[in-house]
Amino acid sequence: MKNWLLVLLITCTSTQAAEHGVEELSPGRLLLKEGEMVVGISPAPARIERVLVILHGRLRNAQTYLHSAERAAELGGQSATTLVIAPQFVNELDVAAHPVADTVLRWQGNEWMAGGLSTGPFPLSSYAALDEIIARLGDRQQFPDVKQIVIAGHSGGAQVVQRYALLGHDQPALQAAGVQLRYVIANPSSYAWFDERRPVVFSHAGCPQFNRWKYGLADLPAYAEGRTAAQLQEKYLTRDVVYLLGQQDNDPNHPALDKGCEALAQGPNRLARGRNYFDYLKRLSPTGLNQQLIEVPGVGHEGDGMFSSPQGQMALFGQ
Repeated sequence: MKNWLLVLLITCTSTQAAEHGVEELSPGRLLLKEGEMVVGISPAPARIERVLVILHGRLRNAQTYLHSAERAAELGGQSATTLVIAPQFVNELDVAAHPVADTVLRWQGNEWMAGGLSTGPFPLSSYAALDEIIARLGDRQQFPDVKQIVIAGHSGGAQVVQRYALLGHDQPALQAAGVQLRYVIANPSSYAWFDERRPVVFSHAGCPQFNRWKYGLADLPAYAEGRTAAQLQEKYLTRDVVYLLGQQDNDPNHPALDKGCEALAQGPNRLARGRNYFDYLKRLSPTGLNQQLIEVPGVGHEGDGMFSSPQGQMALFGQ
C-alpha cells in the first residue's frame, strides 16, 4: 500500500440516522496542511494508474458515492488499476451529531459547494482542500504509475465539479508528470456562466442575483482572488470536461431540481440546461471545444444508472 494511504486513520462511525446531520461519516481521515479531511477510500490496487475522485452532493453521503464509483469501476473492468477517493465535506450539524477531533475540517451548511471557507479548525476553501488532494495524487514517489485523475459528481456533486473545474488552481506538477486531469459533470441543476447571456428570457429586475456566483461570475469567493472573468473563461475552455446528461432527466417538477429564477434562466430542466450550456460553450469556442457532451438514453436523475451505463463508462474511463 502506498505511503500516502497510510495517513488514512480508520475509525468507527455511527450508521444511525442523525436528526439533522449525515447518517454516516466516512471512516478515513486525510491529513492536509490545515486540518484533516474526512474521506472514504476504496481498497488500493497493487498498481494505481487512475484515481477517481467522486464528490457527493447536498446530502453529503460520501460512502454512497464511494460504493457507486467502485461499482462503476468494477463494471468497466477498471478495478485492478483504479483507486476511488470520496471526500466528505462535513458541516457543523454533522460534527454535532457525530463528534470528531477538533482537527477535522467542517463547513457551515452548504457553503462548501461554492468554494466557501471552513469554519474550523482553520479557514480553508473547499476547493483548496480539493487542490491539496489532487496535488498529492501527482506525487511520483508515492503514485509512480498514475496516468489520469478523474473528478466526477452527479447532481449536487456535479455542480461542485463544474464550479471547481472553473475556479480550480493549476496543477503544474501534474502537467509536468503527464498526468491527465478530467472532470465528469453528470446531471447538475445549474452551471456557472461567464457573462450575462442566458437561453431563457427572464426579468432582470425580478431576478437580480442571476449572475451572482454560483450562477455567474459576480461576487466570486476569496479562492478566486486575482483572476479575471476572461482568464477563468480561457482556462475553463481548455479543461478536459465531459457533460453526462440523462435523456430522461427532463422533469421540470423534479423535487431536487433548482427552481430558482437563476436556474430557470438556464432552462426548464436538467437535460435542457446541460444542452443549453454546451451550446453556449461552443459559441465561446469558434475554433473548437476540448469538451464533450454525452447523453445517456433511458436514464433520468439517478447516479448509479448514469455512471454504470456504457456512456458513463466512456466518460469516466475512456480516452
